Amino acid sequence: MTLNKLYKIIEDRKKKMPKNSYVASLFKKGKNKIIQKVDEESKEVIKAARNESKERIISEVADLAFHLLVMLSFFNINPADILKELSKRSKVKKSI
Repeated sequence: MTLNKLYKIIEDRKKKMPKNSYVASLFKKGKNKIIQKVDEESKEVIKAARNESKERIISEVADLAFHLLVMLSFFNINPADILKELSKRSKVKKSI
């Protein structure tokens, strides 16, 4: 699974809003719920990084990445836009 493929699945769920879809349920609950999930997952990543195994950290980062993609989709931001921004920053640092 690539992040791009996962983002496309999320976009499809947003468009079709299937009844039994977790992603669709987040979109139905709206912006604040999605942001709340990102906040919760980021705290879980920090907790895992402090106290847990490598496997637990990977699991929590996967949860955070998933919810970040849901949030990006909610705001109609493509992950490619994030990569472009990171690329710009890399070019700026190289010129300094």
